[in-house]
Amino acid sequence: MTTVEERENLSATDSTLNPRIVPLPVDPKLRKVQDDFIRKWGEMGAIWGINRTMAEIHALLYITGLPLCTDDVMDRLHISRGNASMSLRALCDWGIIRRMHRRGERREYFESLGDVWEMFSIIAAERKRREMDPVLETIKQCIRELEPDRIGKLAEDEAFRRTRQRLDGMEEFMSVTNKIFQQFVGNAKSGLNKVVRVLLKAL
Repeated sequence: MTTVEERENLSATDSTLNPRIVPLPVDPKLRKVQDDFIRKWGEMGAIWGINRTMAEIHALLYITGLPLCTDDVMDRLHISRGNASMSLRALCDWGIIRRMHRRGERREYFESLGDVWEMFSIIAAERKRREMDPVLETIKQCIRELEPDRIGKLAEDEAFRRTRQRLDGMEEFMSVTNKIFQQFVGNAKSGLNKVVRVLLKAL
């Protein structure tokens, strides 16, 4: 497989063989900075429970600021086509990268959102949908299972009352947290800026 640089040189000499001209940074110093960012972003993603390759692909698209195709991603990160395709599809599903098409080409290109506030708002909303919402629904279901009309006289038992009290407290906390999240992150840039201003005043 040819490298990105070789394909660029080919397109420069004969554009009929490769009409795609998407120059990637080749300066070693700039490439090192980008690679450091990509590596660290991938490590952070793994800590957050996000697939490392998926996080690295997002970092590559964000830091270069260029629309890249699957081949570009494979070459730069040294990953398989299947891994690249699956991760790109997942990132599109999250909404933090977008598909692009170039006239005269059948291949797809991908670009990252450039607005950091919008990007983090989408990530937070997606994680809430995948992680917080199911937990809250489970808590509510547990509370319904302990309703007096379902358990009868057991509702007077100390162990049942204590469990129900703990569930009520957790349900209240998560419901309030959910409302705060929707209030501040509903409008990505202005909402998160409000949070930042409040936190800075508290320091």
